[in-house]
Amino acid sequence: MRPTALLFDVQGTATDFFGTVRRAVVRVIGDRPELDPSDFVNRWRAAYRAALEQAPQQDGWRTVHSVYRTALDEMLAADGIGLGDTEREELAFAWQQLDPWPDVVPGLHRLRKHFVLATLSNADVRAVVNITAHGDLPWHAVFTAEMAGAFKPDPATYLMAARYLGLDPDRIMMVASHKYDIRAAAELGLRTAFVARPMEFGDPALADTAYSDEFDVNAADFLDLADQLGA
Repeated sequence: MRPTALLFDVQGTATDFFGTVRRAVVRVIGDRPELDPSDFVNRWRAAYRAALEQAPQQDGWRTVHSVYRTALDEMLAADGIGLGDTEREELAFAWQQLDPWPDVVPGLHRLRKHFVLATLSNADVRAVVNITAHGDLPWHAVFTAEMAGAFKPDPATYLMAARYLGLDPDRIMMVASHKYDIRAAAELGLRTAFVARPMEFGDPALADTAYSDEFDVNAADFLDLADQLGA
């Protein structure tokens, strides 16, 4: 039985955070001998992930934009790089202007003819709306962790999307390049599609692209996913 709806991770799966943010780092910070832009982006991403893992222990909701900005301020201080507030905000906003991978828009248009397409991202609603507008991404709906008050892989996030879609979990497929994400979805009965993104961190050695039989679909990109789902 084919799924009725597909939920997509956004940062890394549908969009190229590394390339986009690296270009912003080079543009805003400039050419400095002490700065390795690639390393800077991946450390920033790691700091964001670490902050999200600590989020359940904190009081109230933290916007992902604030997480990125706090991590950026700490990294700039540690690296001895001075930037004004305007430049810091420009850098932090780069995460809301992520470019889609080349296969994403054509792949989504094919899938859209057969499935309901929606995001399920840890980014804020505002960020996903901005990313969607920037890349002209043809979702039917936008769901984010902010709407559930919990970050993936918290079960509440996946169940929130299923509730809004009005579908049982087994009629939904979670699509992601991050295995923790689709494994968490599978535990709740969602179907799963792993999409390999070898350049997610700028170096294929840093990305986990190994296919696994534990997932319902293993795909090279969104066009391959569309082929395998008969779209």
